[in-house]
Amino acid sequence: MKNNNNNNTKLILLHPYIQKQGGSNRLWLLAFVSFFTIAFLLTLIYTRETLPIKTTTTTVATGSASSSTYGNINAALPTTVINTLLHYASRSNDSFHMSHAEIKPISDVLRKCSSPCNFLVFGLTHETLLWKALNHNGRTVFIEENRYYAAYYEELHPEIDVFDVQYTTKMKEMRELIASTKEQIKNECRPVQNLLFSECKLGINDLPNHVYEVDWDVILVDGPRGDGPEGPGRMTPIFTAGVLARSKKASNAKTHIFVHDYYRNVERIYGDEFLCRENLVESNDMLAHFVVEKMDENSFQFCRNRTSNSSTSSS
Repeated sequence: MKNNNNNNTKLILLHPYIQKQGGSNRLWLLAFVSFFTIAFLLTLIYTRETLPIKTTTTTVATGSASSSTYGNINAALPTTVINTLLHYASRSNDSFHMSHAEIKPISDVLRKCSSPCNFLVFGLTHETLLWKALNHNGRTVFIEENRYYAAYYEELHPEIDVFDVQYTTKMKEMRELIASTKEQIKNECRPVQNLLFSECKLGINDLPNHVYEVDWDVILVDGPRGDGPEGPGRMTPIFTAGVLARSKKASNAKTHIFVHDYYRNVERIYGDEFLCRENLVESNDMLAHFVVEKMDENSFQFCRNRTSNSSTSSS
């Protein structure tokens, strides 16, 4: 019996020792896992905080390397690039694209324009992306009559700035509109004014405010539609271009205005009336190039030689 009791006693004494030994191992294991978990979390947090700094540093270093390797990032497009763009744009399969002879004068003016050049274009056309590319580092804004197409195009090309405008004119009214404009030439339709506050029928007054504050260096009228008596015609853009050019506030007093489809009556008559024959630099059947200078705010004549322009308009 003693032997049995002794054996039991030994078991009782050994049992708590083994249990303590196992508990100690678990505590060490738990401490070991906790240590590595905390270390991992600290490493993760430190890495996330330092990544943006490394990225920024890399970007700056890359930018400086690019500048030193490739030259000034704001430099103008090389002549070879411009010529290549003109070549492929003028050989498109689109039946409504401009020819090389029509694109080249506009490209030449944009190339000589002081940077940053302000370029305003009426109409989204086959050449839209070309104009944006040629006016490298400049501001190019497009005005489109179709709000749905404008939204679609801007979604397709987010780098393009497009504003839609609702034209209320009709081509069949072109002579009446000239007459009413002449009647209000000292009031709502004067040649020097901020069109944002104008009620002239030929003036566009519903564009964003900053469009009227920009001194545009180059303006191209290639929209809206000019076909059929019910179409809006380009009377309003031509008049608006003339007012914007004469109302400039910057030291650069001249604005280059191009009118496309100059063979048509509206484009030719309104060009002569509001951009003026004495400002016509060159023209052919498709494109007219005017250079219009800013005027004093008390001026009330679009053209210095009204007689020739009046006879042209009435013919």
